[in-house]
Amino acid sequence: MHRLLVMSISTQLVWLFVLAAPVASIAWTVTHEDVFAEIRRFCVNRSRHGRQWLERKFFYLFTCEYCFSHYIALGGVLLIDLRLLVPGWRGTLLAWFATVWVANIYMSLFARLRLDIKRERVEIKQEEHVAERIADEDEGAGDRGRRTATH
Repeated sequence: MHRLLVMSISTQLVWLFVLAAPVASIAWTVTHEDVFAEIRRFCVNRSRHGRQWLERKFFYLFTCEYCFSHYIALGGVLLIDLRLLVPGWRGTLLAWFATVWVANIYMSLFARLRLDIKRERVEIKQEEHVAERIADEDEGAGDRGRRTATH
């Protein structure tokens, strides 16, 4: 009996959305975070200056979260033997591409969240700078006012 017959569609969807989270996390971390910066710079260099087409394409996959997520998702789908909607290789193929799609939605949301956080930090810093400048101007005006009152 196929595992698909045992696993309900709602369970398949839960697996899909849960599996997409570590896929997105791994793909994002390898392609964006500082912990892999040296490796990523090496891969960028090899993807641009490799002698052979296959070499350039192989190293490019480590620099692109979308590309890399395909390989991570394939590994995850095969590891847990996930199939969506239909049994056999067609269900596996569907699960693979659906996992990539959901993982990339997660990464897009994460990128947007990081951008919003960065924008808020910049705005807060600007507001603090303006407040410090106003406070400095007020102190300077107060000192000038005291000096003229004592003269």
